[in-house]
Amino acid sequence: MSGGTVHDLAVERVEQSLAPHDLASLCDATNAAILDGGGFGWLEVQSRQTLERHFTNLLLLPEREFFIARLDGEVVGSAQLIRPPRNNEAQAFSAQLAHAFIAPYARGYGLARLLVRHVEARAAAMGIRVINLDVRATQASAIALFEALGYIRWGTHPAYARVDGQTVAGHFYYRVLEVPGGRPSAAALGRIG
Repeated sequence: MSGGTVHDLAVERVEQSLAPHDLASLCDATNAAILDGGGFGWLEVQSRQTLERHFTNLLLLPEREFFIARLDGEVVGSAQLIRPPRNNEAQAFSAQLAHAFIAPYARGYGLARLLVRHVEARAAAMGIRVINLDVRATQASAIALFEALGYIRWGTHPAYARVDGQTVAGHFYYRVLEVPGGRPSAAALGRIG
């Protein structure tokens, strides 16, 4: 942050579709994050058509909730909350936080923390008690963020991804959430860890 400028930070859940300007901003932010090595899964910049199709189609998936992050009104990042499919009743108490990123030009304002906390609040409101996530070992800032937010690393996969011809490890995390108005998660889940 420079010169004490106050920025407008916002996170919202996308329920139907994105306005064309927001979709364009999201595509630009995604490609900026890809260029910066930010874990979206893609390693190469994608065409606008590919990204628009990706984001439009994920809104059709019933087990996914999609969140966008805004800096001064512009979309600069996103995250997904992925619930297990209905036939996986054994894991219905948990969900996956996936594809969370903030464009490099919008970092340093606390927006990543706000995005994750917003996803967690939505998950807890839905009765989800455990959030799982995974991240490449090379993404030091994401790892620092998740650990600062109370995520617990439970394992490392030594051959998690291939980046620039190199095999990269990946770390797996979880965080227990408290469900508003519910019994404590420790009682609901039993012993964890």
